[in-house]
Amino acid sequence: MVIRDDPVLLNRRSILAAALAGSSAAALAACKPVATPECDDSDELWAGFDQRITERTLAEAEKLFGVRFSEAERQQMLGGTDEADRGYFEQQVETLTQRREQAISNSVQPATTFNPRLPGVRYDDQENALILHPEELPGMPGDAERIAFAPVKHQAHWMASGEISSGELTEIYLERIERFGPVLECFVTVTAELAREQAEQADRERANGEVRGPLHGIPYGVKDLFDTAGIRTSWGAEPYKDRVPETDSRVVTKLREAGAVLLGKTTLGALAWGDVWFGGETRNPWNPKEGASGSSAGSGSATAAGLCSFGIGTETLGSIVSPSDRNGLAGLRPTFGRVSRTGAMALCWSLDKVGPMCRYVEDTAMVLSALNGYDEFDTGSINMGFAYDGRDPVSDLTIGYDPVWFEGEGATPINLAALESVKSLGANVVEITLPKLPVDAISGALNVESAAAFEELTLSNRDDLLRRQIYNAWPNSFRQSRFYSAIDFVQGERLRRKVMQDTHDFFSQVDIVFGPSFDTPMLSLTNYTGQPCLTLRAGFEEMKTRPLFDHPENESDKTLYRVPKSVTIWSNLFEERKLIIAGRALEASLGIANETPEFA
Repeated sequence: MVIRDDPVLLNRRSILAAALAGSSAAALAACKPVATPECDDSDELWAGFDQRITERTLAEAEKLFGVRFSEAERQQMLGGTDEADRGYFEQQVETLTQRREQAISNSVQPATTFNPRLPGVRYDDQENALILHPEELPGMPGDAERIAFAPVKHQAHWMASGEISSGELTEIYLERIERFGPVLECFVTVTAELAREQAEQADRERANGEVRGPLHGIPYGVKDLFDTAGIRTSWGAEPYKDRVPETDSRVVTKLREAGAVLLGKTTLGALAWGDVWFGGETRNPWNPKEGASGSSAGSGSATAAGLCSFGIGTETLGSIVSPSDRNGLAGLRPTFGRVSRTGAMALCWSLDKVGPMCRYVEDTAMVLSALNGYDEFDTGSINMGFAYDGRDPVSDLTIGYDPVWFEGEGATPINLAALESVKSLGANVVEITLPKLPVDAISGALNVESAAAFEELTLSNRDDLLRRQIYNAWPNSFRQSRFYSAIDFVQGERLRRKVMQDTHDFFSQVDIVFGPSFDTPMLSLTNYTGQPCLTLRAGFEEMKTRPLFDHPENESDKTLYRVPKSVTIWSNLFEERKLIIAGRALEASLGIANETPEFA
C-alpha cells in the first residue's frame, strides 16, 4: 500500500518527514524514557531509574511537539506544590496501560471514519452497467504464451466462443507460475488444487448456460493481505508468516461469486511497504535483477510476466501506482470506499484502497465491476454503483494538465510524448494550475494510524522479527509515531478537510487531470483526499539496475535494461468510467501495451 522505497525514487518518508518532530523522536523512540544518555532495554537498569514525571520531563517533551510552556505553567500541569493535586500524568500513564491490556485485533476499525464526500456536493448515482468498447475480437492464438499475455477481454471472448476452457487457461498459468514464479519471487502460496476445482466448476456452469459475468473462469492472483479461508495470509511479514484465517475476505468472496479462479496469493512487502517480504524480494520481469516495487509487488510482477490474467492490489500511498509503473501495467486505484476492505489487513483506515492491476486499461473496468459494491462490515464503504460504457467518446471529455509538471524533472521524453498523445485524442485539452496545497501538513494520518494498527507488534518487540530494520522501514516508523501529538493529529485531519474542498474545486474544472505519475503533489494529495487514478504504460527507458535489498552485487551491473515508464490520469470522486475511457484511448494512441518482457 505504500510507494517505492529505493533511494532514486519517491519515498514515503520524504513526504512524511515534516510530520515528525525530528531526530529527537528517533532517539527517544529507540529506548525507554530514562534519565541517562545511554539507551538500554534491560529491565534491571530500567527499574533502577527515576521514573517520576517532573518539570524537566515536560520541558524535554516540549521539544518533540514544537510547543513551549513557562516554568509556572509546567508546575501547574504537574499539580503545583500540593501533593494532593499531583498525579495527572501518572493517571494518564495508568489509563494508557489499562487500555493496552485490551486486545484489539487488526480487523477492528476505529469509531471515527473517513468519508471523501464533501458536505453540500452532489455525487450523481450510477447504475451498475458494463459495456466494453466495441471492436472485432481476434481468434485465439495458437501458442500458450500469447494466450497468457492476452487481455482479459479477449480471454473471456475465447471462453464464450468455446475456443478455450477455464481449465485449459488455468493450466497455462499454473505451468508458467511453476516455471517463472521462483525466478520472480512473486507468489507466497500457489493454490493449484483450488484453482483447478474452481476452473472445473466454471466450465461446468458455462456448459449449463450459467455464466456469472465477464470474469467467469478468468484466473487471477490476489495480494497476500486478503484473507483466504484455510489458506495462509501472511501480510508478507515474519511475525505473521504462518497466519491462517478462517474466512475469506470480501474481495475474494466477490471474485469467487463472479466466477474468477484463484491461482494463489501474490507477494507484498512486509506489512505493505516495499517489495521485500519474509521469503525474498519480488522481481521486476523487465529486469529480474531489480525489485518490482511495492507494496503490491507480487500482483504487479505476476500480471506483467503473464502468470495470471489480472492481479488485485491495494494502495495507501502509492502501492498500486508504483508497481504498475515499474512493471508496465494499467493500475486502477478506485475512489476511497468503492471497494470493500473487510478481511484485508488494515494499515491506515482513512487511506487504504483496493484496486485491479491489469495489462490493458479496459480490463480494469471488468475487474472493478466485480469488486464494486457496498459492504456494511466496512465502515468506510460507500454505496455507489459503477457504470462504464466503452462506446462513450473521449471527445466528450475535457482533460487538464499543469504545464509546470512538464518542466524540470518532469520534462522527460516519455512524459512530453505522452502529453502530445493526449492532445491528439480529440478531447478538449486545457492548461490548469494546481494550487499550492499543504500536503505535507496533512500527512500524519499514515504513520499514526499504521502505528496504531500494529501497536502490539511494537510493544511486544516482535517488530524485531521483520527483515528490514532501517530508518525508514515500518519498525522504526511505528516507534517514532508514538511521539506524535494527538492534538496535532486532529488538527491535521481538520486541515485535511479543507484541502479536500480545495482539491474538489481543482478537479471540478475538468473531467480528467493528466500528468507524470511521480514528481508532482498529485500522488500524495489524491490518496489523502480520496480521488481515483489510473496509471498506464507510456514508454520505455534504458536504465541501470536498481540494486535489490539483499543483492548488493547488482550495484556493479552497468547493463542498461529496457524498462517501462508510466503516466497517470486522475478524476473527481466516483468518475472511474471517465478515467477508463480516456485511458483506453491514450493506450491505443501510444501503441505499446502489447509489448511483453523477455525475462525467461
